[in-house]
Amino acid sequence: MTERTAVPAAMHADHHADVSGGWLRPAVFGAMDGLVTNIALISGVGGGGVSTHNVILTGFAGLVAGAVSMGLGEYTSVRTQNDQVANEVAKERAELERYPEVEAEELAGIWIARGLPEELAKRVADELSKNPDEALRVHAQEELGVNPHDQPSPWTAAISSFLCFAVGALVPLLPYLFGAHVLWLSLAVGGAGLFVAGAITARFTNKKWYLSGLRQLVLGLAAAVVTFLIGKLIGVSGVG
Repeated sequence: MTERTAVPAAMHADHHADVSGGWLRPAVFGAMDGLVTNIALISGVGGGGVSTHNVILTGFAGLVAGAVSMGLGEYTSVRTQNDQVANEVAKERAELERYPEVEAEELAGIWIARGLPEELAKRVADELSKNPDEALRVHAQEELGVNPHDQPSPWTAAISSFLCFAVGALVPLLPYLFGAHVLWLSLAVGGAGLFVAGAITARFTNKKWYLSGLRQLVLGLAAAVVTFLIGKLIGVSGVG
């Protein structure tokens, strides 16, 4: 009996990906944003006819400014979200201390609405109220949709976003750093980076890797085309 139940338990442990660590979303978003931002930025200034030196300068300025902005933005966003959750959990804790019977009835009502037999739902809610810490966790999950003991780290989100943006923004600059002087090569390398980044995200979403890659490639190159045309227009106007 032990062997029969051990295998499913082991399989279940590896069945789901970790979606609560707080690093995946800012990492993916940071890398994508870094790629798109600098591809579009380099395309715009390249379309304006500036020198290779100015393209590199602009690209690194965009890399540093964007990475810092992304890191600070993610830290602030996650920290604010965690503070809001903590505030709501504190309210729930106070209600559990003041009105434990009412809160138990409320929890039982949620379970009954989901199809649990009324008697069983009330019995479980009453038993749960005897353990304040566990009662708080369950109430927070059922009423707020959060686990108060498993909130994302703002530092993890900030560092992931900062580093991944910087890496993504560096990709379209590589040809220039290795001595190239043509815009199309930078856009080609950046486009390859977009496709690879999009394909990698398919590993976490169970989508077809080539479709995810193509979607990101098309969106990124569309941004590059727009900024190139604007740079071309402004560049020509400036020369005139």
